[in-house]
Amino acid sequence: MEAMSAVISLPDPLPRAARDPRVAEREQHKLAKRLRRQVGEAIADFGMIEAGDKVMVCLSGGKDSYTLLDVLLQLQKKAPVPFELVAVNLDQKQPDFPEHVLPEYLAGLGVPYHIIEQDTYSVVSRVIPEGKTMCSLCSRLRRGALYNYAETHGFTKIALGHHRDDMVATFFMNLFHHAKLSGMPPKLRSDDGKHVVIRPLAYVRESDIVDYAQARQFPIIPCNLCGSQENLQRRQVGLMLKQWEKDHPGRIEQIARAMGQVKPSQLADTTLFDFMALGRRDDAPLPDAHAWLAGSPADADADPETPAA
Repeated sequence: MEAMSAVISLPDPLPRAARDPRVAEREQHKLAKRLRRQVGEAIADFGMIEAGDKVMVCLSGGKDSYTLLDVLLQLQKKAPVPFELVAVNLDQKQPDFPEHVLPEYLAGLGVPYHIIEQDTYSVVSRVIPEGKTMCSLCSRLRRGALYNYAETHGFTKIALGHHRDDMVATFFMNLFHHAKLSGMPPKLRSDDGKHVVIRPLAYVRESDIVDYAQARQFPIIPCNLCGSQENLQRRQVGLMLKQWEKDHPGRIEQIARAMGQVKPSQLADTTLFDFMALGRRDDAPLPDAHAWLAGSPADADADPETPAA
């Protein structure tokens, strides 16, 4: 398995020689304003943050979580309600992980933070055969460590850096590989009922995050444990979505909007819509599934030897 590489910078969206500094500054200002608006809308639409919340911002060292923390810090200054932000990183003890990067960055911002040290890397490396996808086990171990820390330190919300494109990709992952229409919700309660997880970047597209991270010059830390593995199902779905967006600009946004406009009566889930009651006469008995499957005649007295007309 390859070792963790050094801190990297994201590539420039445009060659420096072709960029007018004044134009670049205006574009960066517009981008920052758009991200603040989209994050603020998501928080308001889904009731993500309330007065007095203690929010644990999960910081991995990637572009998404850096952007999440940065925008939340900006919104916190003018938010209509007071809330607390604490950045939390899980050090998974990957080889050559630059341990100094996040503490130095967060200390420079003056943001309260904590580094959880838990060697999940060795566990994943030992359990998963070489060449196999590590994402599932790695994710479970990481989630368990973060949830445990949140519970023991009184956090009321756990903020993750998943964005709009992640949510659309998860929808298709579940559709293609699990035969269900479900995705990555902007807000959810954990399976054990103890935690409320929020995704304030739910309305933000990944390309904007890439540009924003470059403009802000975040000290990006790459992950070799799962994100760089080839032939992942999520990567294949991502490539499909990128091709769709290239061929039909705006398609991902349309899909994301559709996920917020679900019409159960136009689908086929009997637990979400009462198809039985639709158009049924008051005196009509409920259908007998066994009888239909068995092909029993409606008239029990009918002569089974009499051919149908």
